[in-house]
Amino acid sequence: MSKQIKVALVGQPNVGKSHLINSISGAHLHVGNFAGVTVEKKEVKFERDGYEIIITDLPGTYSLNSYSPDEQVTKDFLLKESYDLIVNVVDANALQRNLLLTLQLLDMGKKTILAINMIDEVEKNGGKIDNKAISEMLGIPALLVSAKEKRGIDKLIQKILEMHEFGRAENRLSYDQNIDEAISRLADSLSKDADLKPYAKFAAIRLLENDKEMYRIVHDKPVFLEFHDIFTKESENLRTLAGEDDTPTVMANAKISIAKWICQRAVITKHKETLTERIDKVLIHRLLGLPIFLALMWLLFQATFTLGEYPTKLIEEAFDFLSKQTAALLPVGVFNSAISEGVIPSVGAIMGFLPNILILFLGINLLEQTGYMARAAFLLDGILKKFGLHGKAFIPMVTGFGCSIPAYLAARTLKNPKDKLITMLVIGFFSCSARLPVYVLFISAFFAPEQAGNILFGIYIGGAVLAMIAAKILRLALFKGEAEPFVMEMPKYRFPSVKGIVRDLKIKAMLFIRKAGLFIGAASMVIWFLGAYPKNEAISEAYAPRIEAAVDEAAKKELELALAEEKLENSYIGTIGKTIEPIFAPLGFDWKMSVATLTALAAKEVAVGTLATLNAVEAAGGDEPSNSLVEKIRKTIDIKAGIAFIVIIMIYSPCLAAMGTFFAEVRETKWRIFYLIYPNVTAWLAAFSVYNIAAIFGL
Repeated sequence: MSKQIKVALVGQPNVGKSHLINSISGAHLHVGNFAGVTVEKKEVKFERDGYEIIITDLPGTYSLNSYSPDEQVTKDFLLKESYDLIVNVVDANALQRNLLLTLQLLDMGKKTILAINMIDEVEKNGGKIDNKAISEMLGIPALLVSAKEKRGIDKLIQKILEMHEFGRAENRLSYDQNIDEAISRLADSLSKDADLKPYAKFAAIRLLENDKEMYRIVHDKPVFLEFHDIFTKESENLRTLAGEDDTPTVMANAKISIAKWICQRAVITKHKETLTERIDKVLIHRLLGLPIFLALMWLLFQATFTLGEYPTKLIEEAFDFLSKQTAALLPVGVFNSAISEGVIPSVGAIMGFLPNILILFLGINLLEQTGYMARAAFLLDGILKKFGLHGKAFIPMVTGFGCSIPAYLAARTLKNPKDKLITMLVIGFFSCSARLPVYVLFISAFFAPEQAGNILFGIYIGGAVLAMIAAKILRLALFKGEAEPFVMEMPKYRFPSVKGIVRDLKIKAMLFIRKAGLFIGAASMVIWFLGAYPKNEAISEAYAPRIEAAVDEAAKKELELALAEEKLENSYIGTIGKTIEPIFAPLGFDWKMSVATLTALAAKEVAVGTLATLNAVEAAGGDEPSNSLVEKIRKTIDIKAGIAFIVIIMIYSPCLAAMGTFFAEVRETKWRIFYLIYPNVTAWLAAFSVYNIAAIFGL
């Protein structure tokens, strides 16, 4: 095929570009990456009337002022690559906003076709768009298309052929007189350079819009000194006449006025207030929105404790029964002890928190499926921006309440590398579901039931506040500059899919059960082994006469517990605990808590299993139940150390799987090392501070 037409498909995000090229029958889609970057590149190739047409679907961009790698790829392609014409796809439902990019593309002076997509949705609501009027005003072909209904696709392809053969790069776009005259004078100055002359007008406009790349190009030219004086004068004149602080604002306001003028003349809408708009008047109200969000979060954490209390007790009783039955059925020996005293109590201690975790997931799922989470991101954008975070960071942060792994992956929605890295560095402060069992255990041990929900809410909010403080410090110290502008499409409110929620909860429950049954069970077996060996028969022999001589059952039981405690201290796990205890001693931790802190690096739930194994006590006999882990912690750990332990778990490094995900997403060695150090140092310092503050208040 000797004749070829290369088309650049350009548009803002979510205008249906990909859907449009998929609607072209007989096309072959090729997917790869743009050279040198991980940004996805989609191309379709097909033949029509003796031509091979190649359409490159460029990443969505809101403007030529690139803020992200995706947008930079689009800008570089448009300015540096070879192609024959541009097809600019716009959303008929948001035409005025989409035309702002169109006007920037027209500044380039390229052959351009405007494809007004989703016209079916406008017409369904009784609206109408006069594409001929738009074509007259802009000086380019404007076609009405619907990728969904495959409407207007053939006309678009035909227009591509016509524009290639006979079309011109005609642009009837005119700003106001002051801007047009300034552009003309600047372009005349730049035209004195032979290299700049072909695109002098476009260069002048981009410089008025503060394009740093264009500035670097012009700066290296001999004409720059003369041009700079003219540019300074014209810029000052435009700012003064428009009453603005900078020329980018002057140019943006001019484009907004043009887009508004076009829509007023060419768009007829019959808009009725939708249910979504009525609900949004309340839920994203300037004053009521944030309190409503916090109230919903508070209710969710209250429900996590209150509703989870009853099934949790049933699960604990079931595993306690299973442990006793296993001990009675299996032959007496090492395997019996490992299963009945190590694996079953540890797994049971974890499984008891499954209802709490599922209730939390259910609440977050409902908020996501109804469309409320996008509103929450909008509400918090202003607050997040003050702390150096992007509004879209809210999505991976909330995801972090479930699991850090998908939260790190969700950070991909942040296109700016700085915004993405800052978000990933603070996601660990958002308590994942694996930490919930530890929180519930220690809250149950030290606080009244009526306070439990409030304490849990405070822990989660405290982690979020700490994340924002850390983000602000990171932004000021290591990632200087502002976060990119926040732009997010608001989905319509919709009823959640019961089937979808049940399926999602089932998947999460199965993953948790598998993790508890396999990984935590195996970890508990190892911890039990390290606690049971070496046997230290000398200690047993020393206690045997004293136990035999005990005057009553209570004294005998006390000696047996003392024997178990001393054997643990002299076991392998006791040796490990004693070795690392000095690191955690300033936080009030004994060697058992020190070991739990260490093993929780594998998975946060393992802390509960570790404490269950190391603090296991047998039943006193008869119908008297064994002491629960909550009761044991309440007796052996003071509240200051308990609070410090919560702080450590809340802040320090997430599980090994999450750390592996971070390493896969962030390749720079310096940030990997930083990620391994700073949360652990922060956690120790915070726990130390909390412990000593609690001591001052007499706790």
